[in-house]
Amino acid sequence: MSFDGMFTHAMARELADKLVGGRVNKITQPYANEVILGIRAERKTWPLLLSAHPEYARVQITQIPYSNPAVPTTFTMTLRKYLASATLKRLAQVDNDRVLHLDFAARDELGDDLSLRLVIDLMGRHSNITLVDLNANRILDLIHHVSPDQNRYRLLMPGAQYVAPPVQDKVDPFQDPSRGYRELMKTTELPLAKLLQRHYQGLAVDSAQELAARLQVGDADAAWDAFLAAFDQPTPTITTGAKVAFTATPYQTLAGTDQQYATLSEMLDRFYVQKAEHDRVHNQGSNMIHVLNNVIDKDNRKQKKLARTLAESAKQDDYRIRGEVLTTYLSQVERGMTEVTLPNFYDEMRPLEITLSNQLSPSQNAQKYFAKYQKLRNAVAYVNQQMAENQSELDYLNGIAAQIEIASPKDLEDIRLELQDGGYLKVQKKGKKPLKHKVAAPDEFYAPDGTKIWVGKNNLQNDQLTLKKAKKTDIWLHAKDVPGSHVIIDSAAPSDATLMAAATLAAYFSKSRASANVPVDWIEVKKIRKPNGAKPGFVVYEGQRTVAVTPDAALVEKYRRKPTM
Repeated sequence: MSFDGMFTHAMARELADKLVGGRVNKITQPYANEVILGIRAERKTWPLLLSAHPEYARVQITQIPYSNPAVPTTFTMTLRKYLASATLKRLAQVDNDRVLHLDFAARDELGDDLSLRLVIDLMGRHSNITLVDLNANRILDLIHHVSPDQNRYRLLMPGAQYVAPPVQDKVDPFQDPSRGYRELMKTTELPLAKLLQRHYQGLAVDSAQELAARLQVGDADAAWDAFLAAFDQPTPTITTGAKVAFTATPYQTLAGTDQQYATLSEMLDRFYVQKAEHDRVHNQGSNMIHVLNNVIDKDNRKQKKLARTLAESAKQDDYRIRGEVLTTYLSQVERGMTEVTLPNFYDEMRPLEITLSNQLSPSQNAQKYFAKYQKLRNAVAYVNQQMAENQSELDYLNGIAAQIEIASPKDLEDIRLELQDGGYLKVQKKGKKPLKHKVAAPDEFYAPDGTKIWVGKNNLQNDQLTLKKAKKTDIWLHAKDVPGSHVIIDSAAPSDATLMAAATLAAYFSKSRASANVPVDWIEVKKIRKPNGAKPGFVVYEGQRTVAVTPDAALVEKYRRKPTM
């Protein structure tokens, strides 16, 4: 399900119950399209995520960890100026549309009252977050500035008068005493789902299809009332079938396995944790990923070229034979000939055609073949060495590319530093001497019995975890023969269940995440060795044991939470 008007209705009620009356105590913008407001209500601070992402626009309370950027954006500073310590007075949806209003009461520097509104437009690529001064109906700032060339209906720039999005000629289904769906059901020109979408505000395709299916079975009035009531008392559900979909209430038209959640926000965290994180990583690390892909492409081309050279070198004996046959029968070769056929004494005197240069003497032609033979002979050892070194670099860079795929935004700085140290990325000089980089802490997980498990998400974290943090008696795990995370069990004698939990994590945080059966090596940390001069993250070991597991995202999320004993 999309974040349509029906889902927005349910979310607005959930958030209003928790947040209205609360006070803003923290404002951050960890990502380009997203703002998080810390709202203190009911003796707890709720991290309210406001996302204007073109694909993942939403409003929810989130528990997904994020990193606060060192330098706040201009929009963040504006929000802090006006909303710091402001009280949320009202949170409401506009006419069952994908628009939410968050109204705040605040004071300016002189102590005068301010009435402010955050307008959240959840409209795909037109999504935006706008701070409006209600007294003057003036835009104070927006997360996305939109010039008149991009939107002729309204100017979305600081200082402009705020104009609401254009009103659609549709009916709010929650405000329809005439029950217009009865007339729609009598129309046969179009499918009922299409008619419902055209008549009512806030129905995405899946919601319209679900409502149409319910109306056409049994008592339509009862089905209508039950459908709307379900969004006032939602049962958040993720349905896993041919596609994975989230809904505020179970949809009978969606085939698959249902997983229900306590709140809409918890469900969205579960649904978006991988999608949003992956998108954030690629947005923040786009330049780094571009450079990395270019180097990998260059090395792949070099490897193919070296392979062609090696294949060519296989002909070295052919050149030697031609040179020796020519030398033996020089008296039968005349200057100016372009080819000659001579008996090959290496092949039972069968005729051998030899190409000649008419600009060279017979002796010089023979020497030319000997020179080619010697050149290719000398090249073999060099090419093999070059191929081995190039393949080693390719394996290393492909490993980093795999780490980016499983990284969270906080891991990117470690990867960036590693690429800079390796000379793949230029160091950005900003005048002052940069502070010593502190490697991000590894992710923490918990086995079913409460045993702590650490997971390194990149090479620097892996080295830090395995070589410094882990005890010699701890258990180390890694997906077999593929790039992946170092996993440490904080125990010298873990249970079988703990070992399988750690192996599941090692398989999930590896390049084999999509595989159904992943072999995972495990061994004591004291048997891990890092060769001198080895690249970050590279270790060797002997005497390991191997288990096979299936990566499972649901189990990974379960292991993030410490079990209640």
